[in-house]
Amino acid sequence: MALVPYVDSVIPALSKLQNLSARFHFANRDICIAQDWRNLGVAAVVWDAAVVMCMYLELSQVELRGKVAIELGAGTGLVGIVAALLGAKVTITDRMPALDFLSANVKANLPSDVQDSVVVSELSWGENLDRYPAEGFDLVLGADIVYLEDTFVPLIQTLQHLCAEATVVLLACKIRYERDANFLSMLRQWFTVEEVYYDKQRDIHIYKAWKQPPRSDL
Repeated sequence: MALVPYVDSVIPALSKLQNLSARFHFANRDICIAQDWRNLGVAAVVWDAAVVMCMYLELSQVELRGKVAIELGAGTGLVGIVAALLGAKVTITDRMPALDFLSANVKANLPSDVQDSVVVSELSWGENLDRYPAEGFDLVLGADIVYLEDTFVPLIQTLQHLCAEATVVLLACKIRYERDANFLSMLRQWFTVEEVYYDKQRDIHIYKAWKQPPRSDL
């Protein structure tokens, strides 16, 4: 969601973020994702939450074939790419400065017969939502998009717009700070939320959410 400029780091755990590419094997394909931490910051590196989300999509009972999906805050596009390889029709979104980089990763990693099932599109949460069909998606995906408190309200507004009662939302994230847990509390005002997976090694939670039906007492 946010573009953060590069800062040289001596923390070894962050060194992999400065690699120019990251390689994975999902959906029976080798995937090579370009990274550009120096110029685009957090939007242009693969975070653990995206990897765990892809593992979950590949191994779980989430039905993707033929489904209409949208990825929010896609960054490098890994999650949307894997969802498309697994059979979904995917709109992969991020803010405008990240789109050229995102589009290049999508083009480089999808075979020609799958590329027609993917659209890369600009989406700043809470803005110009009428560009996207209201309640028009079967699945909404987000990996490591819960970290900036200022984005919580527009993110929830965006989810409310995109989701019908049958829509499944999957969010993969770390709970780093109290504000992250506060986001889940905010989300529960409008959605039913449950944790469906936890990767202990990477400390990544996956939450499933779906829209609560309108209250009859209002």
